[in-house]
Amino acid sequence: MKIYITCVFVDDLDKALRFYTDVLGFVKKTDLPLGAARWLTVVSPDDLDGTELLLEPDGHPAVKPYKDALVNDGIPAASFAVEDVAAEFDRLRELGVRFTQEPLEMGQVTTAVLDDTCGNLLQIVHSK
Repeated sequence: MKIYITCVFVDDLDKALRFYTDVLGFVKKTDLPLGAARWLTVVSPDDLDGTELLLEPDGHPAVKPYKDALVNDGIPAASFAVEDVAAEFDRLRELGVRFTQEPLEMGQVTTAVLDDTCGNLLQIVHSK
């Protein structure tokens, strides 16, 4: 068994697609109409057949309290592996990304936490 699709709830699909592709560097994989919404996924450009991230509309009544609670407690909704957290932090900061946690080394792991502009915190991480 392996992870096929995971999701992050977003407040605006078009804004999320721009952020996750133009800023974070993912690639759009699927964009299909689905009723009033869309089935919209992105993948890593390094693994086009790998795990997909579904940009899921956050319209369900349970989602806003869930997202708000995570953000208020500083908990990332998703975590993405990078080669160098400090370099990625600098690259993203240059693009105007707001971080809630600057790079932090914790033994074998370095992390940073950023705001995806769509109601979520995201973690970037590198393990030695």
